[in-house]
Amino acid sequence: MNDDLSRAGSAHVPVLRLGDVLLVTLQGDLHDSTAEQLQHDIVETIARSRVTGVVIDISGVEIVDSFLGRVLAEIAANARLLAAQTVVSGMRPAVAITLVELGLTLPGLRTALSTEAALELLRHEGASVPRGPRREPR
Repeated sequence: MNDDLSRAGSAHVPVLRLGDVLLVTLQGDLHDSTAEQLQHDIVETIARSRVTGVVIDISGVEIVDSFLGRVLAEIAANARLLAAQTVVSGMRPAVAITLVELGLTLPGLRTALSTEAALELLRHEGASVPRGPRREPR
């Protein structure tokens, strides 16, 4: 992993580049300072590398509070200003219910059930995303 992609010390979230897309996988609770650093890292990486898509996999997140919801919306807004689309993947039903109950709208954020579906969505938008190995039919 490139040190310039994530600089938040020991509590950082890796930001991986796959072709024209950044992949971010959130696991467990995300502390406020880590979330803010992640937002900064993503925006800096988009600007520096000119990626066209960001996938944020939240399948490892049990609870999304209003702060994390706002951070996700801000990441999407910043990415959009830098000509990149953001897709959140792997949202658990309880997380979706919580977001609705909190009245959080996430403008600019698209969702997909899985990371693979998010990458496919961005592929259709014109992002260059490497495909995994193809399995031959038996």
